[in-house]
Amino acid sequence: MTMMDNAAAALSLVAQWGSLLALLVGVAVGVVAGAIPGMSATMAVALALPFTFALEPIYGILLLLGVYKGGIFGGSIPAILIKTPGTAASSATVLDGYPLAEQGKSGQALQMALYASCIADLISNLALILFAAWLASFALKFGPPEFFTLILFSLSIIAGVSGGSLVKGLIAGAFGLLLATVGLDLVYGTDRFIFGHPDMMGGLNFIAVLIGLFALPEIIAFAMNGKDEREGGVRALGDHKLPFSEVRRCMKTIIRGGVIGSVLGAIPGIGAAPSAFLSYSEARRTSPNKENFGKGELEGVAAAEAGNNGVCGATLIPLLALGIPGDVITAIIIGAFMVHGLQPGPMMFATNGDMIYALFMGLILSSIFLFFIGGASIRLFRFIADIPKSVLLPGVLVLCVYGVYAVNNSVFDILVMFAMGWVGYLMMRLHIPAAPFLIAFILGPLLEDNFRQAMLMGQGDFAILFRSPITWVFWALTVFTLTVLIRNGLRDRKAQQGRLAVANKD
Repeated sequence: MTMMDNAAAALSLVAQWGSLLALLVGVAVGVVAGAIPGMSATMAVALALPFTFALEPIYGILLLLGVYKGGIFGGSIPAILIKTPGTAASSATVLDGYPLAEQGKSGQALQMALYASCIADLISNLALILFAAWLASFALKFGPPEFFTLILFSLSIIAGVSGGSLVKGLIAGAFGLLLATVGLDLVYGTDRFIFGHPDMMGGLNFIAVLIGLFALPEIIAFAMNGKDEREGGVRALGDHKLPFSEVRRCMKTIIRGGVIGSVLGAIPGIGAAPSAFLSYSEARRTSPNKENFGKGELEGVAAAEAGNNGVCGATLIPLLALGIPGDVITAIIIGAFMVHGLQPGPMMFATNGDMIYALFMGLILSSIFLFFIGGASIRLFRFIADIPKSVLLPGVLVLCVYGVYAVNNSVFDILVMFAMGWVGYLMMRLHIPAAPFLIAFILGPLLEDNFRQAMLMGQGDFAILFRSPITWVFWALTVFTLTVLIRNGLRDRKAQQGRLAVANKD
């Protein structure tokens, strides 16, 4: 079949009420699932998978893609309103989203999250359609040395989200790296820091750590204080209409986040959370309002949501072009392909070209559906900000316990969540930022595993870490970033000393 024939056949597949309904239902289910703490987009897609077996292939796959897209955005809703990321990808959204909610701007933060998500999702979908073959071949050039240098560069994000104290940020990052080593060593299979406890052999559950670190400190602080911090107007809903001037101001950040997500999403194994933090760090580094990041900056919300949603379409690039899942969610989706007798990969473009083009069209439609369904969900969920904490937080605690238990049906994960809650509370009291800890905890296993695999490949020779132009690019970016950070730190310290000298003279 020619390209025009494939396009015409694809249009007939998508332009059916069944296809449109499947996509619509998928996006709606994904948004609701993402908004439930602990109910990640991965879990939502996995639960939806059995319902696709009896459907037509196009219906089933569009349903799963809709759940995927909706779930990534849905996680931003509790991240902004109750400081509880619905998904791991939304953990960066907390940094500025929740402070905005406390300032009575939760409506604006949710609107910015929606616009950034839809625009970045569209960029990612266009990248899939236009550059699938090229980006897939680029992703194939990544081996352990390339992954190691990429992740090492990504760890420089820690300095960008450390707030006013780089030392405290580095301490939090080192603690995150330490806890990331708990469990079995993936190279040799030896146990580390499990203290004879078999439940720790698989490491600390990420969802339990995430929810414990961000959600429980708020609950503990409220229980210790015994009063509602909303008295006096804090956390009022405020004006939910986002001025277009704000969207225009953040457009460069949104586009950059979409591009970062598209590139990282095309590389199997990276995921949405590192992309969100990298986008956030770049936005903070280049923004004229960098001092406001972490205190309630709409550009920070835009960067985080653009980074995580930019991954969605791009993760399908290695899936469709090479038959390699780009992340855990696409590994589930590939099961739907195989159940219906479809084998993703280069041959699918020749044997099932109409299906490929139909998915492309469905992905573009998913961005449009996400805009309208997301807007409707905001109008429903944003009233959470008006609920008194004495009523809201007990319900949040119940959802947290349920969400963490549902991941592995493990009581141990609930204990991990509560332990991390107290750790997060102490970090909050000592003004130690939680974001560097989380970034290090996410990237630590990837950094270690790829370093050790690279050393095995090079038989212990460090020269393998400089084997290709890709590694040299990431080494150069890391050195450049550290140089800029050190220079800015010295300049800020000198400026602070100057202000103190003037104050003492007065």
